Amino acid sequence: MQDVDDRLARRNVLVLVAAQAVLGAQMPIIFTIAGLAGQSLAPNPCWATLPISAAVLGSMLTATPISAFMTRFGRQAGFVVGAMGGATGALLGALGLLWSSFWLFVLGGLFTGIYMSAQGFYRFAAADTASPAFRPKAISWVMAGGLLSAVFGPQLVKATAEAMVVPFLGSYLAVVALNAVGVLLFIWLKIPKPRPPAPGAAQGRSRMELIKTPVIAVAMICATVSYALMNLVMTSSPLAVVGCGFQTSDAANIVTGHVLAMYAPSFITGHVIARLGAERVVAIGLFILAGAGGVALAGVDLENFYLALILLGIGWNFGFIGATAMLTAAQAPEERGRLQGLNDLIVFGGVTLASLSSGGLMNCSGGSVQAGWQAVNLAMTPFLILAGGALIWLMLRPKETR
Repeated sequence: MQDVDDRLARRNVLVLVAAQAVLGAQMPIIFTIAGLAGQSLAPNPCWATLPISAAVLGSMLTATPISAFMTRFGRQAGFVVGAMGGATGALLGALGLLWSSFWLFVLGGLFTGIYMSAQGFYRFAAADTASPAFRPKAISWVMAGGLLSAVFGPQLVKATAEAMVVPFLGSYLAVVALNAVGVLLFIWLKIPKPRPPAPGAAQGRSRMELIKTPVIAVAMICATVSYALMNLVMTSSPLAVVGCGFQTSDAANIVTGHVLAMYAPSFITGHVIARLGAERVVAIGLFILAGAGGVALAGVDLENFYLALILLGIGWNFGFIGATAMLTAAQAPEERGRLQGLNDLIVFGGVTLASLSSGGLMNCSGGSVQAGWQAVNLAMTPFLILAGGALIWLMLRPKETR
């Protein structure tokens, strides 16, 4: 039976890898240009990254509803809704650019968050039909699908950013097309809908009981810190690169390197987790994130931007996938929808705060681009200490109390 389940899981992983590659390409596009476009439209430069923050806020607000929707109607329906949200967001963003309306552009970001939220469940969907042995590999392989999006997305930016009279309008229209094509991929996704619980069946732990479980609490903290710090630095990096005298194409290339680094390790992350354990992999990820901050603080040469953003991507990969593996191992089947929605609500709540802080730190801290970039990277420190301390506390506890 396990072999049959894993054959189905491998089929679903292939579909989800393709979705990550095609639909996922919109995220490096948006993270490359939304801050630059927002800076040209915003009435105050401190609000430049607000369109990106709106996308993350939209993801936070829809995480629990999307999870509940998938619990009732299945993963396939939920992912189609996500792609439709992405198309709507890109269309509103295009209209905001066309009409020079900053707030319409921000509203488009909010709808983009629906796609971001749905994309966050790709990794959980990969685990739905997988055996316990295959589960970490399934999660990491789906994350590896982002490699193609890492190349495809920034190349689309180069081809479309100046293709029309209005800068970046072509890029947003390309995102509409990506979502339209991506919807078709989910025809081949075969994940059974969750069965309604029988009367008197076990309901699993409540949300409060789940969050009080040590391994779940620490997994959420580490996932939130890994994702939020990655977003904090990545959101500001195009502004810093262009502000330091480099070109938009340089920013796109750096984002390419960053997103490649986010997903390339996924080919081995599952194997590393199986060998070392999820907690140790998360610890490695947090250490690499700290290294990224150190490189960024060392200078603003193009090489510093490349290396810092590459390390940032690798650190996110180990920290976030490791925390996801911790979480999925700690849940019962009847708790799946409840826990995953709660987890992504907390994770994207943290990411929203990081994104909101990023533009203010970058544009309104100190009197120069360099000072703002330093402020962004110094802000990582207390959160790395929090996540590292929580992880050490968990690893020192007896296994039976985790």
